[in-house]
Amino acid sequence: MFSRFGSAVVTLAVLLFLAASARAQSPSPDGGDAADDSSSLPVAPTSALDPFTADAPIAPSLYVPPTETQKFHDYAMNAVGPIAFAGSAFAAAINQASDFPHKWGQGADAFSARLASNLGISVVTATAQYSLAEAFHEDTKYYRCACTGFFPRLWHAAVSSVASRRGEYGDTSFSVALTASPFIGPMAAATLWIPAHNVAVLGFRMGTNNMLGQFAQNEALEFLYGGPHTLLGHIEHRFFRKSFDARP
Repeated sequence: MFSRFGSAVVTLAVLLFLAASARAQSPSPDGGDAADDSSSLPVAPTSALDPFTADAPIAPSLYVPPTETQKFHDYAMNAVGPIAFAGSAFAAAINQASDFPHKWGQGADAFSARLASNLGISVVTATAQYSLAEAFHEDTKYYRCACTGFFPRLWHAAVSSVASRRGEYGDTSFSVALTASPFIGPMAAATLWIPAHNVAVLGFRMGTNNMLGQFAQNEALEFLYGGPHTLLGHIEHRFFRKSFDARP
């Protein structure tokens, strides 16, 4: 069962890689490169409408490469930030319920060990992503789609799991950092501190889960939270608008 699941995840990653490569290399309708097409940049056309309310234009915003300080801050948040800690605690609870690894047993000490293990994986994964991104000059930050509609945004978030921005104009291309780092952290854990009979199989299995988590995080950033055109953003906007309208 695991081999089928792992193969399915790898197949998905390959398909997304091919899509990202094709998007980066295919010419745009006006004869230019795809990198010059506004759909491949985090730029919202002035005529684009809010996909939820369809009544407010989205302000345009040009791509600005992050500074080294911003990239290091993102790295620190990915490694040991609140979301990383919450995700590690959630994973530790699942590991505790499934008794993985069995040798660590149960109880508070076992949960602490599992939490520390998942935090270690988070740190190694984030460090690998940051280091590879620096080496290959990639901007691995997630940028929401300038498009409208559920399926285009869904596809954009999926492709962004294995594609990053490059250069001054944020050209989209396959990302070594985003594709490799989800497997590096789990493989290090399986090799160094998690009891395992088959390090490669365990590391690959945990890596597929890490990759799926990366995909899920992108979808959440696109649709649920973190921006004005997400579900939480619309709820907050309507709440504050009603509060303002209710003022005497």
